[in-house]
Amino acid sequence: MAVKIRLRRMGAKKKPFYRLVVADSRMPRDGRFIEEIGYYNPLTDPAEIKINEEKATDWLKKGAIPTDTVKHLFKIVGILNNSNKVKTVAEPSTGEA
Repeated sequence: MAVKIRLRRMGAKKKPFYRLVVADSRMPRDGRFIEEIGYYNPLTDPAEIKINEEKATDWLKKGAIPTDTVKHLFKIVGILNNSNKVKTVAEPSTGEA
């Protein structure tokens, strides 16, 4: 089963609002999904982006593939670095030499 992180369109006509969801790639755009991990509102100035970083990195580590638009949103938020890898937290040094 190929899992993707993609946008699910919500909102009224000409007023789009998107939710970031983890879904099976065979499901339709607005169809069944596995988990919701955030939302994106392009109509506000600046665009409102809220993503649960813990869930997003967990799904990326499990092998979920983000779409191009979601990848761009992840870079804006800071979940992906420039080399398209998951952001890792540096371990604190113990100070022993």
